[in-house]
Amino acid sequence: MSFESLSTLDYSIIGGFFLLSIFIGVYVSKSSSQSADDFFLSGRKMPWWLLGVSMVATTFAADTPGLVTQLVRDDGVSGNWAWWYMLLTGTLTVFFYARLWRKSGVTTDLEFYELRYSGKSAAFLRGFRAVYLGFFFNVITMAGVCLAGAKIAAIMFGMDQLTFIAIAGGVTVVYSMLGGLKGVLITDFFQFIIAMIGSVWATYYIVNLPEIGGLDNLVASISPETLSIFPDVTDGDKMLVLIIIPFAVQWWSTWYPGAEPGGGGYIAQRMLAAKDEKNATFATLFFNFAHYALRPWPWILIALASLIVFPDLESIKLAFSGVDPELIKGDAAYSAMLTMLPSGLLGIVLASLIAAFMSTISTQLNWGSSYMVNDVYKRFIKKEASEKELVGFGRISTVVLMICAGAFSYVLSSAADFLQIMLQIGAGTGLLFILRWFWNRINPYSEITAMGVSFLMAAIFLIYNKTHEGNELSTTFQLLTGIGVTTFCWVLVSFLTNPTKSEVIDAFEAKVFAVDSDEKLLDQSGTTSAKISKFHNFEYKIIGFLVATLGIYSALFATGYFLYGETALAWLFTSITIAGSAVLVVFNKKIFS
Repeated sequence: MSFESLSTLDYSIIGGFFLLSIFIGVYVSKSSSQSADDFFLSGRKMPWWLLGVSMVATTFAADTPGLVTQLVRDDGVSGNWAWWYMLLTGTLTVFFYARLWRKSGVTTDLEFYELRYSGKSAAFLRGFRAVYLGFFFNVITMAGVCLAGAKIAAIMFGMDQLTFIAIAGGVTVVYSMLGGLKGVLITDFFQFIIAMIGSVWATYYIVNLPEIGGLDNLVASISPETLSIFPDVTDGDKMLVLIIIPFAVQWWSTWYPGAEPGGGGYIAQRMLAAKDEKNATFATLFFNFAHYALRPWPWILIALASLIVFPDLESIKLAFSGVDPELIKGDAAYSAMLTMLPSGLLGIVLASLIAAFMSTISTQLNWGSSYMVNDVYKRFIKKEASEKELVGFGRISTVVLMICAGAFSYVLSSAADFLQIMLQIGAGTGLLFILRWFWNRINPYSEITAMGVSFLMAAIFLIYNKTHEGNELSTTFQLLTGIGVTTFCWVLVSFLTNPTKSEVIDAFEAKVFAVDSDEKLLDQSGTTSAKISKFHNFEYKIIGFLVATLGIYSALFATGYFLYGETALAWLFTSITIAGSAVLVVFNKKIFS
């Protein structure tokens, strides 16, 4: 496929999408420029549905459909448990942390450090992680997204990397720089609609191609092992990697962007932008439902169809002989299948893939810029900066981050070792992020220890594997060892060092754990204050966590079994989802308070 393969209609759809994105940024620029709070948190007035959709749009990166396709082609549908297990982290955030984040009133999740802790160690943590996450980690993440988008552009219509980043990245910078988070949220809403329409419509068209012969024929043509939603229980290695370790250890013990234990990053940013605690909670609940139950199956069906049209990588390379063979991996099968779409639909799907790229990049830009402004510039460089100055610095940092990410995407392949370390350093830190709200012994030195030890373990494993090629340590061994050593070290340090001062802890708990009820406490001065309880309705929140997790998984399974034509199982899981929803509705005041 090439530029010439696109019709005028395709160009019009893509061009219209770009113009809409820029228009939104211009339209909301005035309201977003009034203060840093408006620019980075939309004035904390956003409704749950807009925030929830934005979370979903953000996690649909340009490479996500390709990743799902590669998982299915390599390990069958059950290969998706490599990311499906993260639902537990998401629902944990919904029922235990969404309200706490919103009640904290911080501008970024890193400001939490100087709310929960105190002293120079807390300031160091805040500043270091702001630069580390907001700049270095953020640039690498965006560079990976840029590279993935460029690969799709190359396969879909022969566009070179620089042209793609210049056009799609340039438009993203414009509306992100002008509209702030509000512009990002509104654009995400339209991008999500376009992405879902394109995904579902493309799936319907591809499944009904003569080569596939419809859904029934597709299911009949694929082996039961490939179609199975659950790993084969007799395959010990696959069960260990996909089910046992993730559900027993990994979901609560590791840190990963977008699914941080206890919430964090751009997910926390959206919770902080909600108009109140309930909107923060419902936004996160909708995100987890849509992300895990609503969105995956169109990608899975296209992945299954690709096994019929392109049974191996050689068949893809043969069909796309003009594309660099190094770009042809398992994920390329998704882009290859999309080239079979007709004019008009092709334009919508291309717009949806560009939307996926832009929604991820725009969020990373605004989120990273918020760290640079609130946690570096305002905190350490110019504490008395005006709101206009902070917004201006935010816009400048947005541009700088995009330029750095685009440039780094060209050398990403030579920085694979560094990227691997960045992805592994979260092992063993997750439990700390979960407990730091409730366990007073955790202090800045606990966090510094967790951060340092996890990084050191990742570096040790990397060096060992590089010096013992052919005899590398298994991923499972590295994960479990990293989790064990890191967790032991930060827990030990928590006991050996002094906890944060009691007055700081008291002020923190009064802010985030105050119960919204008629029950008030009378202090020594004779004034009343809200009752403070860390574990208010805790048992109901546990019920909500379990019921929501089971209900969302059941919705995911039900959709699959309906598509497979196994209606008995489909209705069974549908019933579980309905029952779980009923429990949340009946006990909503207890669960969500």
